[in-house]
Amino acid sequence: MRKLVKRGLILTLAGVLVSASPAAAGAATGTARPSSDDLKTDLDQILSDSRLNGASVGLIVRDAQSGAVLYDHDSSTQETPGSNNKLQTSTAAFGLLGSDYRFHTKVAVGNGNLYLKGTGDPTMRAQEYDALAAAVAAKGVTKVSGNLVADDTWFDAERTRPDWDPSDLPYSYAAGISALTVAPDDVYDIGSIGVDITPGAAGEPVKVAVSPPTSVIKIDNEAVTGAAGSASTLSVDRVNGTNVVKVTGSYPAGGAESDHLTTAPDPTMYAADVFRDALEAHGVEVDGTITEAATPSTAKVLTDRASIPLSQIAVPWLKLSNNPITETVVKAIGRKVSGKGTWDAGLAGVTAYLKNHGVDTSQIKLTDGSGLAATNKTTPQQITNVLRSARSQSWFDTWYNALPIAGEPDPLVGGTLASRMTGTPAAGNLHGKTGTLTGVSALSGYVTDPNGEKLIFSSMFNGYQGGAPKDIEDKIAVRLAGGPTAAVNAVRRAPSGQNLECSWTRSC
Repeated sequence: MRKLVKRGLILTLAGVLVSASPAAAGAATGTARPSSDDLKTDLDQILSDSRLNGASVGLIVRDAQSGAVLYDHDSSTQETPGSNNKLQTSTAAFGLLGSDYRFHTKVAVGNGNLYLKGTGDPTMRAQEYDALAAAVAAKGVTKVSGNLVADDTWFDAERTRPDWDPSDLPYSYAAGISALTVAPDDVYDIGSIGVDITPGAAGEPVKVAVSPPTSVIKIDNEAVTGAAGSASTLSVDRVNGTNVVKVTGSYPAGGAESDHLTTAPDPTMYAADVFRDALEAHGVEVDGTITEAATPSTAKVLTDRASIPLSQIAVPWLKLSNNPITETVVKAIGRKVSGKGTWDAGLAGVTAYLKNHGVDTSQIKLTDGSGLAATNKTTPQQITNVLRSARSQSWFDTWYNALPIAGEPDPLVGGTLASRMTGTPAAGNLHGKTGTLTGVSALSGYVTDPNGEKLIFSSMFNGYQGGAPKDIEDKIAVRLAGGPTAAVNAVRRAPSGQNLECSWTRSC
């Protein structure tokens, strides 16, 4: 496979980072490692920012090899971690499921019915369902006298967590979880449907298309085309608890297509609906309706589609902080460790894994896998225990390279850190996980210091003033990467009002 060399990182064309040695130049200079006194002075100064007055602030820096603590500020205090939760969930997934784990989607026939059975594959797009339908047609099936039966029994029927804010549920980052689902895009925003808007002539209604085409939602289009050059006031919202998506506001004439995502009210029926359309396109007629039930043991399997391995799924999952993939993986863990595809079983499996790998689980509380719930709790100290333990695992390089990398503009390399710490010693160096909710900001991961030594760190801020203080996190990371002379004060101040991960709002 041909490789590309970019800013000290060796990348394959498949988008998977193979190795990294960002501190090589710094190490060659023989720069002395800053003293712990210097580090304390500098980090204390960064944490003195007035926006953190009254906030709960936790920060710990450790030597990755020895585990020695180089700096500690209230790191044993429990915080809401946001998407830093994914560090705990993803390491457990690699450890329990394995980097080669694959999801399967099967089609079987029996009792006059055609059965579609899923196990949670997050990589099932319209084209994958089309390929399944083509395989069915290739078996000589042209007519199904019974029903198309959607079998999502690999997981339970709980779609969302009770601790999630109901106002989040129409949005892609809070999509419902099912063993049968559809992704509308190549980064696997499962359980969501694309709503694509193009302008008409000024004064005319906008044009709305759904991708992939599906009848599981209804569009209520009240939006109009505004004058060329006018501001867009488009709003696309699914009315909570319904299948109605309201499109309102104005969009300027001559504007490019505006793409939005909304969640499917029933991800299982969404998958079955997309599959039925694919069957029809391949000449397979279903006389009956779409129903939901388990596949009988006597049914004959016609085709079995395996997903790409977890090692490859991890790239869009972790780079873009994908919540529905995380929760799907939690249920897959539950199925693996206890035979139950439930959140309770999966989170118990994650907790047990962490306990066996150096984490004091009395200090953590998992109410979901992704960190979307504000009721999740952990400490920076325990997060660094996760980070340190991961380094000794056989899958570490794959997992480490799936984390966002500071300052790398490609979304599937830099992820949620793509626009952060650019032009600093942390760029192309720091591999870490972001976390953002209202009143919650976190950054934890790995960074190499000027002497070539690997550090692990975790910073968590809860209850700060104003928007998420991402620039404070960045100053900490740049200081660790570049030493006392680094341009820490040149780090840009975070924009105000950032309360969600940038990938969730499609702004990075």
